[in-house]
Amino acid sequence: MKLGVFTVLLGQQSLEDALKYLEKLGVQAVEIGTGGYPGKAHANTDELLADADKLNRFKKLISKHGMEISALSCHGNPVHPQKEIADAFHKDFEKTVLLAEKLGVARVVTFSGCPGDAPGAKYPNWVTCPWPDDFLKILDYQWNEVLIPYWKQASAFAASHGVNKICLEMHPGFCVYNPETLLKLRSAVGDSIGANFDPSHLFWQGIDPVAAIRTLGPAIFHFHAKDTKVDEANTKQNGVLDTKHYGDEIRRSWIFRSVGYGHNYDVWKDIVSSLKMVGYDDVMSIEHEDSLMSVNEGLSKAVGFLKEVMTFEKTGGMWWA
Repeated sequence: MKLGVFTVLLGQQSLEDALKYLEKLGVQAVEIGTGGYPGKAHANTDELLADADKLNRFKKLISKHGMEISALSCHGNPVHPQKEIADAFHKDFEKTVLLAEKLGVARVVTFSGCPGDAPGAKYPNWVTCPWPDDFLKILDYQWNEVLIPYWKQASAFAASHGVNKICLEMHPGFCVYNPETLLKLRSAVGDSIGANFDPSHLFWQGIDPVAAIRTLGPAIFHFHAKDTKVDEANTKQNGVLDTKHYGDEIRRSWIFRSVGYGHNYDVWKDIVSSLKMVGYDDVMSIEHEDSLMSVNEGLSKAVGFLKEVMTFEKTGGMWWA
């Protein structure tokens, strides 16, 4: 496996400064934001696509610090019911694909998105239950009239430019939020649809990441190393659906944490081992969204923790078998 970092957390630094810092930590790969919610502080797609010299300097800078690019990320909602918003996210996706082609990167990370409840809607509508019956009609519209047609077209565009791994992060609030919905879209669109597996979004839903890894298997294309701490006292009162601000840590049902601060070594060792058993022996990309730690401390602790649980060497033959 390789230790990676999603560089958006270092967006206030230049790419070169960020790479120097990560190299000292022993990081081997970077995931770079190219639009959408993560922004594009370290990779301006318009500039890199238009200027061959800038693109070449960008490539050399990555290799100079001994890194590889694990994925380009443009998390967004390209099926937003407001056309101008959807179009902006879609353009970010297409530019990201074109840049990935020039860089020889096969993976693009994003969200599935979530449409509105019907034509003419203004806001996305995330359906979480089958009753009243209107909700089933909404799901039928969202999946069959918007989501599946969009991703069929988007995946064909990506494939025509050498990007054969569209890594959808299973994230509540969007149509793909768990293994079942990921596999539903993959079945309808094709094998270019897979998961950017982020256990932090699964923990608070009550999903066992190890079971999810076994379910998804070869559909796991990329991995985000991020943890979640579930507050048992608050969830016993109010459950896990929580709309309070992330900064209201003491009252929330759960908060994002650096790896190791939500679940212990045993949990993360099982995650690593399960990934390898299903054939994912690739980058674990740290995403820092821990409001109780600085970027430096949260990232440093995550790197140290993952170095203890990840396996970096090839197994070799079973000499005892």
